Amino acid sequence: MPIQILMPALSPTMTEGNVASWLKNEGDSVQAGDILCEIETDKATMEVEATDEGTLARIVAPAGTEAVPVNAVIGLILEEGEDAAALEGAEAAPAAAAPAAVPTEPAAEAAPAAAPAAPAPGGNGATPPAPQREPGARIFASPLARRMAKQAGLALEVIAGTGPNGRIVKVDVEAAIAAAAAAPAVAAPAPAVAAPVAAPAAAPVAPTAPAAAYQDAPASTMRKVIAQRLQEAKREVPHFYLTVDCAVDALLETRAQLNERSDDYTLSVNDFVIRAAALALRKVPAANASWVDGALRQYASADISVAVAIEDGLVTPIVRNADGKGLAEISAEVKELAGRARAKPMGLAPEEYQGGTFSVSNLGMYGIKEFAAIINPPQSMILAVGTAEQRPVVRDGALAVATMMSCTLSVDHRVVDGALGARFLQAFKGLIEDPLTMLL
Repeated sequence: MPIQILMPALSPTMTEGNVASWLKNEGDSVQAGDILCEIETDKATMEVEATDEGTLARIVAPAGTEAVPVNAVIGLILEEGEDAAALEGAEAAPAAAAPAAVPTEPAAEAAPAAAPAAPAPGGNGATPPAPQREPGARIFASPLARRMAKQAGLALEVIAGTGPNGRIVKVDVEAAIAAAAAAPAVAAPAPAVAAPVAAPAAAPVAPTAPAAAYQDAPASTMRKVIAQRLQEAKREVPHFYLTVDCAVDALLETRAQLNERSDDYTLSVNDFVIRAAALALRKVPAANASWVDGALRQYASADISVAVAIEDGLVTPIVRNADGKGLAEISAEVKELAGRARAKPMGLAPEEYQGGTFSVSNLGMYGIKEFAAIINPPQSMILAVGTAEQRPVVRDGALAVATMMSCTLSVDHRVVDGALGARFLQAFKGLIEDPLTMLL
């Protein structure tokens, strides 16, 4: 029996994935351990390895296929001694895989026979009947059909799909294009009848504002998951915010001196922030907790998630046990994790960006003075770091200039109350303003 290649569940939150690309073609021999394809998950693009050997006989979900359910069949491998006859019925997977498959060539050959059926019975033959879909329902279409419809200026909402489960395929778009092209010829006699009726419509009509030009772009799986999780977090987590201004002149001086001492590392302000946040969690351990199923989960180590912007959204690689690592080690680890996070496909394993007990989001390099971030559950806090800039301050009753950095802590009130959050920020501020204590 053919070996089924199933859409894997590559993270706990993954329910569906997109087939980004195939690295093997139909007919290629496959050995155990070979990379078959790349799957776009909710957080990354991951490689899928073969677990058996044989011949890749059929690609059920070609590159570009979207929203393939977990455990749906995306390909079939024939074992030694099996022939193509064994493929009959093999696509029936444990989960319904048919909607994920793009129609193969036999469906395209049926196009001439399907074309005459496009006009609606009793209609004028101009356009096929509009499909009956619930408002907001997802429209399934093959990548080729989407591209053809876009080039022809046709909206997918008005095209009836004849593929599995109503999926729009190439034949459907061709039929819609042919029907649209035939519409003027069929409607040509209409002006002779319509002219007398249209005459009274000469009354002045108030001008309407032109619609703004726009273009809808499909959201990636990562962007959809980010949107869902942040919406849930903002709705369900009782946020409150605490802001503190830190003087960072001593930190900048210490950073410059340390960077001059060796070419083995280049410390950033964010490296000091990560170290300070981890040590502050050690000083205020009650803040290093989460709300999980109605209970407070206390963490023994400070695992700091660091927000990294990538092309499709945001990912948060984790510096594990950051309270036990020095600045140089933190700096090297962040650079290495961020570099792999931005790679194509993303080179982070799920355990490298899932979890964490506290998050740091730094927009200072973009000149942002102050902002408030949304908590990433089940974490209970996230620190939003602004730019370091010179501001007027009052010291000992006299006006002076200092380099200040605003940091805003978003807090889950179920876990951390105002006094506890203030104690954490007090410890953090003390470390940032006296950076030598971070070196002990």
